[in-house]
Amino acid sequence: MQVTRVLIMGAGGRDFHNFNTFFRGHAEYQVVAFTATQIPGIEGRLYPPELAGPGYPQGIPIFAEDELSELLRSQHIDRVVFAYSDVSHAYVMHRASLVLALGADFWLLGPEATMLKASVPVVSVCAARTGAGKSQTTRRITSILRATGKRVVAVRHPMAYGDLARQACQRFADWSDLDKYDLTIEEREEYEPLLAQGTVVYAGVDYARILHEAEREADVIVWDGGNNDWPFYVPDLEIVVADPLRAGDEVAYYPGEVNLRRANVIVINKVDSAMPEQVDRVRDNARAVNPGAIIIEAASEIIVTDPEAIRGKRVLVVEDGPTLTHGNMSFGAGLVAAERHGAAAIVDPRPFAVGSIRDTFRLYPNLERVLPAMGYSERQVHELEQTIDSSDADLVVVATPIDLDRVVRIRKPTVRVRYELRELTEPNLAQVLERHPRLRSNANQEAK
Repeated sequence: MQVTRVLIMGAGGRDFHNFNTFFRGHAEYQVVAFTATQIPGIEGRLYPPELAGPGYPQGIPIFAEDELSELLRSQHIDRVVFAYSDVSHAYVMHRASLVLALGADFWLLGPEATMLKASVPVVSVCAARTGAGKSQTTRRITSILRATGKRVVAVRHPMAYGDLARQACQRFADWSDLDKYDLTIEEREEYEPLLAQGTVVYAGVDYARILHEAEREADVIVWDGGNNDWPFYVPDLEIVVADPLRAGDEVAYYPGEVNLRRANVIVINKVDSAMPEQVDRVRDNARAVNPGAIIIEAASEIIVTDPEAIRGKRVLVVEDGPTLTHGNMSFGAGLVAAERHGAAAIVDPRPFAVGSIRDTFRLYPNLERVLPAMGYSERQVHELEQTIDSSDADLVVVATPIDLDRVVRIRKPTVRVRYELRELTEPNLAQVLERHPRLRSNANQEAK
């Protein structure tokens, strides 16, 4: 049998899932390598043999994507699988053009090839772009379902940045569970708000194993998507969040457009801060590609712990990292709150940035007035701390979803900003959930 030599291009998430569900255990394929991008410092590792299976006793090496051309030549790659998200259609085709020019096939594995089927209902929350408001939508849905008496478990899209074997299947039920693993700031941003409302969270690398564990304690699984990837589990109800502040991106980014076209419900978030013509453009695009979807307009309500503390101060704004980096936003809720509540000045963080934080500003020139909460390693967390500490701000406005003081020692006064979803049109999310035959309040009780 002729064996096809495969390289998977990824970013520490979808790439491993595609391997686990499509390639692992299939002798006609040999996955020679992964490449990694988007997230700093995740290359140079192995996908471990205990996860890769008996066909890979040495594991599978992970290289930087910058080495792609050389790998295609030296490793005689037959097929390249593109397996990461929140990139423009043009970006994907530039990568495809490079691969094809070097003689290999370029593959995009579709949802049906990689989705797993659950024994309980699954509600998926995905997005058209990173930073659209997916996490606050997940929190809203879990709170609605929990209020009906259902046992709800959230399964989060992977952030496989640490010890892959150790984090194959992670369960987070209380704050102590967060300390079991060396979590990045990004991971904490996703898990902590759900834990605060009492929702158990699963994440990791092996999503078949995670599904088996989650099904044992859930009446409903809520898939909490990452970037703008589609879900790993077959959804009974597919909810997709679009961002009018980046109107047009919902049909210009991969795989966000896939999500938009698949959605049962499209939530147009941030209508309270977008221009009417931006909201109209998203709505028109949604109706053009998915005329059968329910469209809900929503506000992203900004909540500030002490708004008066901002007035008249020179403030340094710390925002959610991925929203600013591969999400390409130049601001977030923190900057909105600072300006709304009368900050005297917004401190430019760039002159104070050190190490990898300084490199982040070079890599993302869209960032001028806000500091992304980067923290993918202990060293980078320390550099974030140094950057904040050396700034000449009077006050730090912290708009990450976590209590950043738990990770970074901030020596200046702080104000926290958080944001919650509020639907403005009907049907709202509660009505949509109640109408679904597998999600009605009494559906599980009747089945029993």
